Amino acid sequence: MTDLSHVRPDGSAHMVDVSDKAVTDRAATASATLVTRPDVVARILDGSLPKGEVIGTARVAAIMAVKKTSDLVPLCHPLPISGVQVDITGTGDRVVVEVSVRTTSRTGVEMEALTGASVGALTVYDMVKAVDRSATITDVRVLEKHGGRSGDWTADR
Repeated sequence: MTDLSHVRPDGSAHMVDVSDKAVTDRAATASATLVTRPDVVARILDGSLPKGEVIGTARVAAIMAVKKTSDLVPLCHPLPISGVQVDITGTGDRVVVEVSVRTTSRTGVEMEALTGASVGALTVYDMVKAVDRSATITDVRVLEKHGGRSGDWTADR
């Protein structure tokens, strides 16, 4: 188990010491998809749902979540977030929340991007559940990351 960075030799979890890592520009993009009925997607896009404007609310929720990631995920380091971009698109029976995060730090922002995308999708669900309780959130994943010791990576899409 000593090969795992978040596990001590005795098997217990710990927060990795990143003080020896270089401060570099880092970025990550993640997405989450909400699957619902096409008529609900249309109402999300035209702003006619009972709870109000979904896209703006979910965008703000995603940004707030990015900034709170280290409060929610126990082994994440608090990071100075340089920028967050949230794109929410809908087509057919799907709404995709895509979150891109940037920092200049000693560790990456994949978890921040995943948290933002997840909370953005949860917010969309919260706002559509009155008209479709069977909506589901799926495909939460990192799409790409840049910077750091391991370099750049892009998921197969």
